[in-house]
Amino acid sequence: MNGPAKYPPRGLSKGLAGCHVCEKVSPVSLGHCPRCGSHLHLRKPDSLNRTIALVIAAAVMYIPANTLPIMSVRELGVLTESTIMQGLVQFWQARSYPIAIVIFTASLLIPILKIFSLLWLCAAAKGMVPHSSKVLGRVYWVTELLGRWSMVDIFVVAILVTMVQLGNYMRITPGPGALAFAAVVILTMFAAMSFDPKLLWDQLEREQAEAARQPLSEND
Repeated sequence: MNGPAKYPPRGLSKGLAGCHVCEKVSPVSLGHCPRCGSHLHLRKPDSLNRTIALVIAAAVMYIPANTLPIMSVRELGVLTESTIMQGLVQFWQARSYPIAIVIFTASLLIPILKIFSLLWLCAAAKGMVPHSSKVLGRVYWVTELLGRWSMVDIFVVAILVTMVQLGNYMRITPGPGALAFAAVVILTMFAAMSFDPKLLWDQLEREQAEAARQPLSEND
């Protein structure tokens, strides 16, 4: 028999919700998880709107994060401020290629990839871009993986500020760019937490159900 039920029945159709805290599966009609007392929702409330708002805020903060000085170095009374890009160029010209590659990856590539991947996932959950279950799974996995490396640059600045304090000879202090970059990291972290990946599979099943109904409609 042809029909939309390509996958086994899901909790959504049975009115079952997984607790976001302890992951216990319970009827959503209970309202609260019987194990930990958290609110039960079939899907995270207003997930897409909150995710998109946070991603847009992160994209806006990405601009000052890359244009304002990320740290200031005062050496022998001479103050030098540098942005992420200036630091990258300096390390590259000094032939410190591994450090330059780490800065490029952690400070420029990972944040922009995470912003675009979250926007793409939101568009896929709304059915605005073509996709498959395999592609959805990979993009979401990459987004989760990128989140683990988002704080590398902030850690590097924090370690330098802590370690390089040599009295009047040399002092490193974080610049406004570091605050903007931290805001980008935090906003993308909250955006990833706000996104409900179950919305992807909901949309995928709706599209497959629609595709399964079309031949029947044409035969009628």
